[in-house]
Amino acid sequence: MKHLICIVLSALAVPAVADPPEIKFVRAGQGPNGWRFDVTLEHSDTGWDHYADGWRLLDMEGNQIGMRLLAHPHVNEQPFTRSLGGVQIAEGTTEVQIEARCIVDGWTGTPVTITLR
Repeated sequence: MKHLICIVLSALAVPAVADPPEIKFVRAGQGPNGWRFDVTLEHSDTGWDHYADGWRLLDMEGNQIGMRLLAHPHVNEQPFTRSLGGVQIAEGTTEVQIEARCIVDGWTGTPVTITLR
């Protein structure tokens, strides 16, 4: 019986597994103070041990031009949208990339390209 209890308890100690964050929707608009990006993410947040903790804007060469940090898990709010305003983008830029991150797996490595209008 002792062995069974150890097996059950060690199974409970395994960290929860979640898929990488997925970018579901992006809205971009230019205003008087720069660009504003509304990004909708979906991630199977499990709590403080595994959650989507940010997204970033990249130019087409992979240089970061903006970042939105997420300070807490969104376990019961999926998908969720967070915004970043005042982003300065070089005139003539027609596309940017957006990449999401979680605290366990890091950056997704699969940026989404959007066209600026």
